[in-house]
Amino acid sequence: MELDIIIPVYNEGENIAETLFSFKKFIKSQFRVLICYDFDEDNTIPVVKRISGELEFPILFIKNKGEGVHSAIISGFEASSAEAVLMFPADEAHNARIIDRMYQEFKKGNDVVVASRFMRGGYMRGGPFLKSIVVRVASFLLHRVVGVPASDASYGLRLFSKKILDTILLESTLGFTYAIELLVKCHRMKWGISEVPAVWEIREKGQSRFNFRKWLPHYSRWFFYAIGTTYFRLGPETIKLKSIKNL
Repeated sequence: MELDIIIPVYNEGENIAETLFSFKKFIKSQFRVLICYDFDEDNTIPVVKRISGELEFPILFIKNKGEGVHSAIISGFEASSAEAVLMFPADEAHNARIIDRMYQEFKKGNDVVVASRFMRGGYMRGGPFLKSIVVRVASFLLHRVVGVPASDASYGLRLFSKKILDTILLESTLGFTYAIELLVKCHRMKWGISEVPAVWEIREKGQSRFNFRKWLPHYSRWFFYAIGTTYFRLGPETIKLKSIKNL
């Protein structure tokens, strides 16, 4: 399989059909979908089962080994066997049209491909004002001051190579912090990073589980890690590894 698309869900029955049908419409690459869920009564599951016969790609259900969105995503990473793995939010059907482009960037040799709200052609609209300011400033500093070759540091919609997932030990434990952790560690390893423009708008259906105040300290950890490894000569030896075979 070329590409696995991980979708963490928590009662996304109102959104999931539109997203899966958008995959059918826009994605030309070979792929499968991994629906990562917390509990058997999740209202996403019956919707997916009902429409699966109308889709043209395989769908797997992956039970979260723990609780919460971070653990669901990690469970998906561990279940994946594809050369590239993409995390995709269940409520962002409009971004399905960029998936092939992200995969092509991976095929060019990039180990992280960022869906960027802050590059030309992308945008972020709506949501809490404080969150918008913080993510914009942090992304600007990491890009312009630290030199990370991506303009959006924190957006969870992101593609990773199997190489980076098999090599780097994730230390994040909460929310979508894995996205910034793998980005700054990939930069420190001097592996390829690319980006494509993406669109983010506040969701219209279902309830977001994003908890900005709770997750901010965890994001900050990797922001300061990036600064420290850039300006205080802390090298790749600061990165905890699963394997050294790709080094």
